[in-house]
This record gives sequence, C-alpha cells and structure tokens, in this order.
Amino acid sequence: MWESVALTLAGTAGNNIGKVLQKKGTLILPPLSLKLKVVKAYASNQLWISGFLMDMCGAALMLTALSQAPVSVVQPIAGCGLAILCVFSHFYLKEVMNGLDWIAITLAGLGTIGVGVGGEEQKVDQIPLLNIPWLVLSIVILFVLLNTWLHMYKKQRREQELTGPEVIEEIIYGLESGILFGISSVISKMGFVMSEMGFPKIVVPAAISCSVCCSAVGFVYQTRGLKHGRAIVVSTCTSVASIVSGVVAGMIALDEHLPKAPTARFLLLLGWFFIISGVILLVSSTRLIARLPRPVQKFLKSNIERTHSIRRPGSARGKDAIPTTTIHTSSLHLLTSPTKEKA
Repeated sequence: MWESVALTLAGTAGNNIGKVLQKKGTLILPPLSLKLKVVKAYASNQLWISGFLMDMCGAALMLTALSQAPVSVVQPIAGCGLAILCVFSHFYLKEVMNGLDWIAITLAGLGTIGVGVGGEEQKVDQIPLLNIPWLVLSIVILFVLLNTWLHMYKKQRREQELTGPEVIEEIIYGLESGILFGISSVISKMGFVMSEMGFPKIVVPAAISCSVCCSAVGFVYQTRGLKHGRAIVVSTCTSVASIVSGVVAGMIALDEHLPKAPTARFLLLLGWFFIISGVILLVSSTRLIARLPRPVQKFLKSNIERTHSIRRPGSARGKDAIPTTTIHTSSLHLLTSPTKEKA
C-alpha cells in the first residue's frame, strides 16, 4: 500500500510541477500549432521539454499506482498535488506563502498518512457489471440537471442584467469537471482489473483512451469555469468533486469497500477529511486571512512574506504574476490560473 501511496505522490508531483514548467516555458513561445517553426521552437525550449517529460512521467506513475491500489486510496492522495505544487512554488519560484498555507499543507500530509495507514489492498474477484449502467445513467442525469440549472441561471442573469461573480456558474463547472476527472481514474482502474480477470489485454489501452477522453471533456468544463468565474471557487469544487466522485464510483463500479477493521476505517475516513480540508483551505487561505482581525493576520503572515514586502514595496501575493497550476487526477487534466485569482 505504501508503494502505491509513494507512486501517487510522485505522479501528482510530476503532473503539477511539469505543468508549471511548461507554463513558464510558453511565456516566450508562440501559441502551439503544427507549423514546423512552432514545433521546433517548443522542442528547443529546455524548460518546456523538461516540464512535458515530467508531466508524462507523472501520468505513467499515476497509472501504475491505479494498477496496484484502489481508487479510494489513489484519488484522495492525488488531491494533494496542490500542496506539493505550493511547496515547489515557494522554494523554486519564490512565491510567498502565509501561515494558513502551511497549515493546509500539513493537513494534506497528515491525510496522506491516514489514507496510507488505513487503506488496504482489495482483490476484485468480479466487476458488478449491472451497477455500471446505473452509474452511467446517474452521471448523465446529474449532468442534465446541472446544465439545466446553469441554463436557467444564465437566462435569469440576462433578464435581470445582474453583474458580479457568477457563483452558480463557477460551482457547476467546477463540479462537472471534478466528476469527470474522478470518473476517468475509475475507468483506468477498471481496465487494469478486467485485464487481471482474464479479459483481452486490449481492455487496458481502451480504458486508458476512454479515461483521457473523459479528462479532456473535464478540462473543457474547467476552462469554461475559469473563463467566466473565479479560480478559487472552480478549483475548490473541482478538487472536492474529483475526490468524492472517484471514491463513490470506485465503490459502485469496482465493488471497492471500506476497511473492515474499525481503526483502519477511521484512519481512512480521517485521511479523506484532512485531504479535502487541506485542499479547500489552501485555495482559500488568502481570502480567509483578509477577513480575520488584523492582529491575527499579522500572526499568520510568515517572516518570508514580510521580508518580501519590505524588499518589494507594494507587492502582494495577489499581484504575483507567476501562474500556478493544479492537477486533480491521474490523467492529463489541468487547471491553470493566475495567482491573482486566489487573492
């Protein structure tokens, strides 16, 4: 189990850091296209190539972890990618972090330990095939309801000429992208399980292909949410929805279950809670600090942040131009947002 935990952490770290390096490399590159000059420019950019290779290695490690451990273990730990990204951004990109950020990272780390201790390897003897159509139907109905709600909300906003943050739109797009990311992990795991059960080996690449397609659609929904809303709301909903949907779908489609031992079950549930809480706290820390009394704000601000402010008058975390990236599942899906969105 610990090997799968380590593979998941390494995979999500590779996904996150790789996407950041790619994003940083594209700052001096033209928009990606199939033109020969553009392809050569990307291929000759060491930063972009390094990020791309790390991203691919991360995806391979995540798939390896899914082949060895239940989705209920891999998917929540993959949600720690944001915490790993923050640590990398702090030490490599010199981004400023406050006290709540470190608390959130600690919670995510403790949650990972809880999942590793409480999780157990599960041998799937058969896939409950009758549950899969019901799962697919439930997801389709959920998406129909969410998109109907979104359509009615947009119509109401146009009629009333409302302005300001489109909260409902942010939440719906975040939920839809997170659900698709979680389902993509379950599809990949299903391919490995069916292969072990004696199905033709073609089921593995077929499942991975379906998983990538599912993640691509999730990326489209996520991009729409980021275009029309705030990254803090979209990223929170995406992270939580990907964890919850992955765990629930794994239990329905793969007959995964909670550990039978009370202590292991408690540690696993506590780990899930810590990881979700850490992710939510991490993406909302700056806004939370802004609402706290001034003495508490000063206490939570790190010495590094104060030094940074002294060296660069008027600078703040919310004005940092360095982009950040969040990866939410084993496939190649991505959330890219300017840091100012978090503030």
